[in-house]
Amino acid sequence: MTDKLDIAALVGSRICHDLISPIGAIGNGVELISMAGSITGPEMMLISESVAHANARIRFFRIAFGASGQDQRIGRLEVAAVLSDISHGSRVQIEWDSPNDIARRDVKLVFLLILCLETAMPFGGKISVNRTETRWSLTATSAKLRADAALWQRLQNPKAVVEIGPAQVQFALVPEELTRQHRRLSLEIGVAEIAVSF
Repeated sequence: MTDKLDIAALVGSRICHDLISPIGAIGNGVELISMAGSITGPEMMLISESVAHANARIRFFRIAFGASGQDQRIGRLEVAAVLSDISHGSRVQIEWDSPNDIARRDVKLVFLLILCLETAMPFGGKISVNRTETRWSLTATSAKLRADAALWQRLQNPKAVVEIGPAQVQFALVPEELTRQHRRLSLEIGVAEIAVSF
C-alpha cells in the first residue's frame, strides 16, 4: 500500500466513523418522535427517509473508502443489507451473489467499482455482482449508458492524464487498490452494458 492510499483510507475510515454515530442518533430520535405521534405528515417522512439514506451512504462509504486489513472479513448478509439500503429509492438496483464469508478488501474494490459504474448510469439501470471461485465480475446494464471514455481508460492505464474531480475520486482509487492487491482489471464497454472483472 502506498503512503498516499493509506492516508486516504485512514481519512475515509475516520470521517465515516465520526459521522455514523450522530446520524444513527438522529435516526433514533426521528423514530421516537414518530412513535409518540407528536409530529406527523410528509415533513416527518422526508426527514426519516433522508436520515435512512444518509446512514446507508455512510455505511457504504465506510467500506469503499475506509481502511481494510488483509485478514479482515465481512459477511454476505451485511453486504446485502448495505446494498439494499443504498438501492432503496435509487434508479440503480444492485444484485449481489457471493460466498457467505468475503475478504473485506475484495468488497472495498467491488464497492469502488460500483461507484464507477453508477457514473455511467445517470438514468438508472441494474448492476449485477458475482463471485466465482477465482474472479469477481460486475455487469452494469442500462438503456442509456453514458461512459466517460477517459475516466474508464484511467482504470486500465493509471498513467493516463485525466482530470478527476471529487465525484470521480473512485477512478483514481481503483487502480491503486488493484496494484495493492496484485490484481488486473478486465473491462468491456458496450452500447447498453459495461462488464468489469478482476
